[in-house]
Amino acid sequence: MKQKCFIVDTTLRDGEQSPNIALTIEQKVIIAQLIEEAGVYQIEAGIPAMGDCEITAIREIMKNRKSARIAVWARLNIEDIKKCGMCEPDIIHISLPVSYAQIYSKLNKNKAWIIKNLNTCIRQAQCYNSEITIGFEDASRADISFLIHLCNTVRELGINRIRFSDTVGVLIPSKCSQYINDIIKTTGIEVEFHAHNDYGLACANSVEAAKSGAKYVDTTILGIGERAGNCNMTKLIHASEQIIDWNVNKLAAQLLEEGFKSVIKKL
Repeated sequence: MKQKCFIVDTTLRDGEQSPNIALTIEQKVIIAQLIEEAGVYQIEAGIPAMGDCEITAIREIMKNRKSARIAVWARLNIEDIKKCGMCEPDIIHISLPVSYAQIYSKLNKNKAWIIKNLNTCIRQAQCYNSEITIGFEDASRADISFLIHLCNTVRELGINRIRFSDTVGVLIPSKCSQYINDIIKTTGIEVEFHAHNDYGLACANSVEAAKSGAKYVDTTILGIGERAGNCNMTKLIHASEQIIDWNVNKLAAQLLEEGFKSVIKKL
């Protein structure tokens, strides 16, 4: 039997960070409907902290969805979490930097600060009727022992899924497999994998992550996203449909692409 995995589509969040892509509320709602019709399990609908227009779009997506799980994205920031709560999503995703470069150089903070604020933000998110998932930003350049410690920390707080993000797109499949295997075997937590395509390996890394036990894989339509883009949904399905059941077939993915192109022509 094929391995069962789930697609988390982030076209409306990470994908919209592509140059020259700025979607209206109406376009976001239509695209979300197209993604759901293709059979995608979860839609990352946006970043509430961006403001009222984003919150309105997310609420409209929530109102129109039938079965897809709707997630919103937050930084490690209490105000971000409160904005997420206003949207009443299925999932609040909290992203935190985990590599030395991100923690010390970008934020000028330390690991103790990360852990303290992670606890605070999770407690705030638990005030809402939403599932909580945690994103490890720049995980591919992080210390595996710190990642495992964070996994154990969030599990103690009732979190069942983490997102392993290759934020700067530097992973190769063998290293990707090693990371995912180590995390799952050591902690038992569910893993979602998020790839960037800087070296053209987003699809290959995503397939390898799924084979190694990642239950969820992030994609975008046409592989759009910041810099070189994200994992292309259609390419992922083409590459792995013989071994993995994504609940989205090639035809559905191709029709989704055509529908998306039609929508963004109006930009």
